[in-house]
Amino acid sequence: MMKVMQTVVTASGLMLQASEHPVPTPGPGEVLLRVRAAGVITAELLWQPTTHKADGSPRTNAIPTHEFSGDIAACGEGVSSFSKGQAIYGMNDWYQEGALAEFTVAPATSIALRPKSLSYEQAATVPIGALTAWQALTTQGHLQPQQRVLIHGGAGGVGFFAVQFAKSLGAYVIATASQDTVPFVEGLGADQVFDYRATRFDQELRDIDLVVDTVGGEMLARSWSVLRAGGRVVTAVSSIPDDAPQKIKDAFFLVHPDGKRLDEIASLLDAGKLQTFVKTVVPLQEAEQAYNPSLPSALRYGKTVVAVAP
Repeated sequence: MMKVMQTVVTASGLMLQASEHPVPTPGPGEVLLRVRAAGVITAELLWQPTTHKADGSPRTNAIPTHEFSGDIAACGEGVSSFSKGQAIYGMNDWYQEGALAEFTVAPATSIALRPKSLSYEQAATVPIGALTAWQALTTQGHLQPQQRVLIHGGAGGVGFFAVQFAKSLGAYVIATASQDTVPFVEGLGADQVFDYRATRFDQELRDIDLVVDTVGGEMLARSWSVLRAGGRVVTAVSSIPDDAPQKIKDAFFLVHPDGKRLDEIASLLDAGKLQTFVKTVVPLQEAEQAYNPSLPSALRYGKTVVAVAP
């Protein structure tokens, strides 16, 4: 048996509760991971895959958090690219049981060797944030050198990767951020940073080639007015109302796992060409605190991590 934190329905809404589950068995093409750390997306407890199965039926007692770092405990049939004991990082499917557990299962194609320069906690901040940022800019956004990109939420767990990647691709990078994180985002290489409370970006900007949105709501709705003809908006925010305009629905995409890209990202991290940031760390038994956006932390930027095991 293994210790887990699972979702439970209470009078106050969906919460996390300590429990025990059988240690899972990896299937063909999968690996069993001894989880050391898990990266947290604070909105995940509200997402459809947390409360419903892929067929739409209700899901109970889900184990959340789908990016992680840890050690391979066993390999399923057909896995030859990894071996027991290797330190890895990666992600698994939203409908699988996640990493708020001592063990989890993931496809071998969705993981990579952990960057040597990062701790387990640091590595757990990378997979979903970095892959989302890269895919938003390239696969979805088709960003080219010299183009102008606006990144909403430049200090967040996706945004700080997007700023760094966009700069490395040769773009002119503009970002929105809170006042106290403006210097941080500028330090990542952004050419312009707007305090989103003090300045309306849509009154200051025009002829933007690509908007990458990690905030949603009004920020997303106002983004079309700053585009050049033929410009694009990409959003990774899933909380889009059913009655939202079709252009907003069409702008949404969901990150897909990519172990090969994680290998390349690990090389960038180890070479010092890419940075990641841990906002705060909480132990597994206090994991519910990690989903509170107002959780006190040493940094105003970066990602919260749950330390599952030493």
